[in-house]
Amino acid sequence: MIDLGNPGATGSSTAPSSVEGLAATGVKLLPRAGSSPTRSVSAANKLLGNRWVVLGLGLIFPALVLLAWQLSTAAGLFSAVQLPPPAAVFQAASGLIERNELFGHVAISTQRVLLGFAGGALLGLGLGALLGLSKMADILLGPTLGALRAVPSLAWVPLLILWMKIGEDSKITLIIIGAFFPVFTTVSLALRHVDKNLVEAGRAFGLKGLKLLTTIQLPAVVPAIFSGLRLALAQAWLFLVAAELIASSMGLGFLLTDSQNNGRTDRLLLAIVLLAILGKATDALLGVAEKWAVRRWT
Repeated sequence: MIDLGNPGATGSSTAPSSVEGLAATGVKLLPRAGSSPTRSVSAANKLLGNRWVVLGLGLIFPALVLLAWQLSTAAGLFSAVQLPPPAAVFQAASGLIERNELFGHVAISTQRVLLGFAGGALLGLGLGALLGLSKMADILLGPTLGALRAVPSLAWVPLLILWMKIGEDSKITLIIIGAFFPVFTTVSLALRHVDKNLVEAGRAFGLKGLKLLTTIQLPAVVPAIFSGLRLALAQAWLFLVAAELIASSMGLGFLLTDSQNNGRTDRLLLAIVLLAILGKATDALLGVAEKWAVRRWT
């Protein structure tokens, strides 16, 4: 009598127990009714790749916050002094526009931030590269810069007033200080971890010094540089308010403090909203530059 063994096995007494095993035996597997995971994932990725869809999704939460704000004020949960309705904030903006004041506040604050950010970013990039590439420079300057990084922003205000009086120089210098440290920290740390084989390959082609830095090392840390730049830009907007406390008569920081002193909560909220919008807009522009730089150098 011939023993047929396990009719489901092909050369083995163990039946295939997985999808891969069944496929190896030549068994065709049919997808479940109504399921196409690859197609659904690709459709979702395509949908999220549409910038207008992404923009719309990003506006959902702000719209919900605005709705909750309107409902809470309409229900009388807060007084008009504590939280004025959105319409009151809009009317405050309209009043400042009619008096030709609002765009002046926005323009001077944006100018201060951009100048301070540019100065701080350049200094941070230069010193970060120096300490990231030179062990001796790191030993000499690292502890001092690390200590200065821990000094709060408001602690610099009286010293800058004493040194630079109450003009634009003191305000922009304070923003430079705020923008400097994120760039310096990220660049110095990133350069210390550049692939040594990549550096040796550059040296083998005769690159050295500044040429090696600009051709091999800095392009290798482009994502880290832009991470530092985006942090520095956010820090510049944070330091702006402290900078405009220095006897300022214009700017969104001045509008904040002046509104607080006069009990104008509507204008105070307007200043906060404008700071948020301007901060996000400048960060988005930097994000566009980051995408271009990553495509160009990585």
